[in-house]
Amino acid sequence: MRVIFMGTPEFSVPVLEALAARHEIVAVYSQPPRPAGRGKALRPSPVQAKAEALGLPVRHPLNFKSEEERVAFAALDADIAVVVAYGLILPQAVLDAPRHGCLNIHASLLPRWRGAAPIHRAIMAGDAETGVCIMQMEAGLDTGPVLLRAALPIGATETTGELHDRLSALGARLITEALEQLPGLVPEVQPEVGVTYAAKIDKAEAKIDWARPAADLVHHINGLSPFPGAWTEIAGERVKLLRAELIAGQGAPGQVLGGFDIACGAGALRVLMAQREGKRPMPSADVLKGLSLPATLQAEGR
Repeated sequence: MRVIFMGTPEFSVPVLEALAARHEIVAVYSQPPRPAGRGKALRPSPVQAKAEALGLPVRHPLNFKSEEERVAFAALDADIAVVVAYGLILPQAVLDAPRHGCLNIHASLLPRWRGAAPIHRAIMAGDAETGVCIMQMEAGLDTGPVLLRAALPIGATETTGELHDRLSALGARLITEALEQLPGLVPEVQPEVGVTYAAKIDKAEAKIDWARPAADLVHHINGLSPFPGAWTEIAGERVKLLRAELIAGQGAPGQVLGGFDIACGAGALRVLMAQREGKRPMPSADVLKGLSLPATLQAEGR
């Protein structure tokens, strides 16, 4: 098929590779290069870098408001457009231009977790499973009918980074199956019951409140790992906690029970991975070789 690919972050790269191996990619759309690093030099997105390595033409319009951009998109004469974490809202004229429309690879089991951060939110909410949906795009936010879906269990201490990689691989496999089965797939209209929205992660969410139940904080820590990283202050230093598990134990919120075991508002957790300022992530035992924990970590508002 003649395919337009639209994506930006690392999550989208395996999908591009899978499609390029089987179909003709007539153009790749990605967000423009952004300043990055200490020198703030312009850095292409992971998708742009991969597309250029594959010898594929790349376009990065700021938006599709101009008639010129919409006409250029339609002129590609594509059978399908595949969109995965692209980062721009597509107007109806763009959605309608390819012969089979635009398909979106969404990293949740729709209608749960529509929106910007479905992987983070699934772990942070303590969901037992998540997955990938191949959705026919329409004007609403992730409201289109679903053509294919596949579920994955979420591990007890799985982080967003790990789940991200598993869902990316699943998305690449599922979109390949979807294109092979077009146009025979029957669209499944999303139910109204069970709709939730995955709001963009706000860095203000990352500070740990030890007065919360341990089960909630385990999901919070694992869901914000590796980025932006849930954190607590220890001896004036902001330390990121990057993996945790639930353990038996109790005490005052923030009380250190031994090692990196911390009492919470209800129950206790064990920090398995952490990262000090200016250091790389390390197992908690290694972190504690150079960091002494106080008797109690400060709870929010104390």
